[in-house]
Amino acid sequence: MNFAEIIKTAGNEGKEKHVPTITVDKGYKEGSDIVRVVVGHETAHPNTEAHHIAWIELYGIKKDNDQVISLGRATWAPVYSNPNVRFQINQITDFKSFLALAYCNIHGLWGNSLEV
Repeated sequence: MNFAEIIKTAGNEGKEKHVPTITVDKGYKEGSDIVRVVVGHETAHPNTEAHHIAWIELYGIKKDNDQVISLGRATWAPVYSNPNVRFQINQITDFKSFLALAYCNIHGLWGNSLEV
């Protein structure tokens, strides 16, 4: 088995929504933008001790050399917080795409990407 085989995508979606939604918004200063990643954007994901999103990671792919840059990770406690995170990205024009991974403690690892 290779790593790509364990990352689920929209084609694997069931009634619960696990695929991270990625959006880019203008930041408060020049050259700095906000990349927002949410699980359960349209349909809420359960947030209980027994079933929750534990973390989200964001990666950027650079335009000039396809280098993968780890841009951050956010973790949540079940019940008290939700899988909704904003990453402030400097020099956002250096990137051609963003990839997000989200981990559900029951249904595993989910991924999505956004070309910019």
